Amino acid sequence: MESSCEQILKWTEKVLNGGELTEEEARALIRTRDEDTMLLLACADKIRQKFSGRSVDLCAIINARSGSCQEDCKFCAQSARYNTGVKTYKFLPEDEVIEAAKRAKKAGAARFDIVTAGRDQRNPKDFAEILDLIRRIRKEVGIEVCCSLGFLTQEQAYQLKEAGISRLHCNIESAPSFFKEVCTTHTAEEKAENVARAQKAGIRVCCGGIIGLGESLDQRVEMAFHLKEMHIDAVPLNVLNPIPGTPFEHNKRLSPLEILRSFAMFRFVLPKAQIRTAGGRQINLRSLQSMALAGGMNGVMIGNYLTSKGSDPQDDIAMLHDLGRTQTAPNLN
Repeated sequence: MESSCEQILKWTEKVLNGGELTEEEARALIRTRDEDTMLLLACADKIRQKFSGRSVDLCAIINARSGSCQEDCKFCAQSARYNTGVKTYKFLPEDEVIEAAKRAKKAGAARFDIVTAGRDQRNPKDFAEILDLIRRIRKEVGIEVCCSLGFLTQEQAYQLKEAGISRLHCNIESAPSFFKEVCTTHTAEEKAENVARAQKAGIRVCCGGIIGLGESLDQRVEMAFHLKEMHIDAVPLNVLNPIPGTPFEHNKRLSPLEILRSFAMFRFVLPKAQIRTAGGRQINLRSLQSMALAGGMNGVMIGNYLTSKGSDPQDDIAMLHDLGRTQTAPNLN
């Protein structure tokens, strides 16, 4: 019988040679023992090196419309159903968003994501401003523009493409089999349909989720393979930061090693994807934050998150440079 280390090395060679992990193999991989985790991370990083090189894609976000969301996502501080004390406001003035984009570029980000709370874009004035902002930021700031806007119509997707959006962000949050435990006001199927509308319009989709919601290890594997089936090549991975007032406020935190093993599994399943460490990394990975980049990740969200503070971007850039990595430049073609 093969040892755990022998299995990891065998699966690494399989992926490096163009093969694909099976779900059964991924379920075993994510259960790697603590004492073998450093080997797993090194192997995940070999896969990253082969398919993605040394560059790290940095992005920053702005919460352009905050709170008062009628959806019931149990992790979210912005749901109107929970008493979280989150700041609420309508769509920010365009010039304020432009200035935030300039700060993001100066800090080193290659892309800037406009995020709006709420199920969809029913307000035509807000959506027109979003289209205008995409054009203005590309022209005036010279940074890629992404958007996270909830559910879109097909026509809205085409309009975003015409305006020059780089990527549409729409997380599936978790495995389809666990989704009903996360949200009841929309479904996993609706999420997948929204992604498909963006892809039909020719928009690249940034789609990932959150680990630590209460899902099983097997359901994390299920999520990774669901993303693979959806042909997603940009995957943000968040770790739950339990927000007081939300139904998930008392969820047990994951250990840093379990988080890193989960991240590594995503790299094995999605060897060519841009996999980004995002919300919750500071509070959950703590002193092992750099191990995410040394364990297969090639993207980092810098600056503040939607409703919580992040790191100083210069500290994150120093971290990736200390690891011998480079920053991706904006691509406006």
